[in-house]
This record gives sequence, C-alpha cells and structure tokens, in this order.
Amino acid sequence: MRSLCGAIVNYKQKKIMAVSIDTVYQRVLALANKEQRGYVTPQEYNLLANKAQLLIFEQYFYEIDRALDIPGNSTEYSDRISILQEKIAIFENNNVNSAGFNSGIVSIPTSPAVHKLGTVFYYNGTNQVKMERVDAGEIELMTQTALYAPSQARPVYIRRSGTTIEPYPATVSPTYNNSAANVNFNYIAKPSVAVWGYTVVNNQALYNSGTSTDFELHASEESELVYKILELSGIVLNKPGLVEIAANEDKELMIKKQ
Repeated sequence: MRSLCGAIVNYKQKKIMAVSIDTVYQRVLALANKEQRGYVTPQEYNLLANKAQLLIFEQYFYEIDRALDIPGNSTEYSDRISILQEKIAIFENNNVNSAGFNSGIVSIPTSPAVHKLGTVFYYNGTNQVKMERVDAGEIELMTQTALYAPSQARPVYIRRSGTTIEPYPATVSPTYNNSAANVNFNYIAKPSVAVWGYTVVNNQALYNSGTSTDFELHASEESELVYKILELSGIVLNKPGLVEIAANEDKELMIKKQ
C-alpha cells in the first residue's frame, strides 16, 4: 500500500481561499431560525466549528487510505485521490526548522502543530540528507555493526514522543553542532483554530473580523461545515430540531455530489 505522505509528496500546492467563519455562522443561524428550531450562541458556534473542521479534516486521511487500498487504476478513484490531495496540500509545511533541542533530543515543530510527520532531513553543510525512521530496537542492532551503523551520509532517527525525535549518529544532533537549523521537517499540519470574533453592542453579538480566524479548509467545504455544525449542535447541545435540519442539508449535499 502506498503511504499518505508518498501520495502527496509531489503534489503542487495551490493557493486556495479559506472558508469564511462568518459566512458559515450566518448560514447556520439562517437555517436554524428558518425552522425555528433553536439558536446557536457565538460560544457554542466557536466550539462546534472547530469540532466540525477537525472531523472533516481527519476524514480526508481515512478516505485517501481507503482509496489507495483499492487495486487497479480506476479513473473514478484517481480523480477522488486528486481532490483529496488538493485539500490536504493546504496543510503541507516543508523544510521547517526544529522547535529546539536538548541533550541530543530534537523538538518537532509546533507552529503550526503537526498532524502527520513526513520526511525528516539533516543538512550536512552542503546538501539535505533524508533521515530514515527506525525504532529503538533497530537502532541498538544498527549501532553494533559497522556496516549498518548510522552515519552523516546515512542518518536515522527514532521517535521519542509525540513531540520529539532523537537523531543518529550523535554528530547529526543539533546539540553537537549547536544549531537547530540542521534538522528540518516536512509535515502535514493540523488546522488552525477557527474563531468567530465579536463585540457585544446593546446585548447583541456583532461580528468582528479583526479578532476572527477563518477556517483553513478548502473553499469547497463550506456547505459540509454548515451541515456538520448543525449536526453537532443537535447532538452535543441537545437541540434535536437542528439534527433534522442537518439531515436535510446532508441530503442536498449528496445530490449535488452525484
């Protein structure tokens, strides 16, 4: 099976306009008010908006893994993979310096936060050398044999935690070179937190673009976000009327996708 990172490594990222946090909220409110099924407060919306964004984002990886598992070169599945690659490419970050180092342990970048770690590189002063990931058991065996021992020409690393790696040999470590810049990362980031900022005037919440952050998802996901937020509003906030609205929105989305 092809890996996810391998599937998108050569995909050319396009500049895609983000989904407006305010547009989605107004659509959610319009649908809820139209049916008089309930009101979603700004605080509730901000909470559910990010839950919805993460659900949609994580679904990309499930769908692309499933598509890559299907044998053959079906045009239908190839097209679907291309669409998913375009959506995921928005979150690709390449050649990002490590977030710091301490006693041979290198911190994985945190801004933006990592969702899936891709290729790790060591810069030897002239070229970037790809570092192979191995587990702790493998590194013990490798260091006992000169033929397979890690070197600057063939460096490796082990994942120490969700936020750190340990490079081998020691001369690859930023601690040895006193510079975090010689270990770089390619990775897929998590979506930034979406925020519907507002100011209260006469007891009414008014949209404030200056304190707001739009969704990072592909522009085509606007309707999907509306549906997910309505669905979550009904389930999480116990507003069953909104679940029915969400179900109707889902039907319309499915018809449009056919």
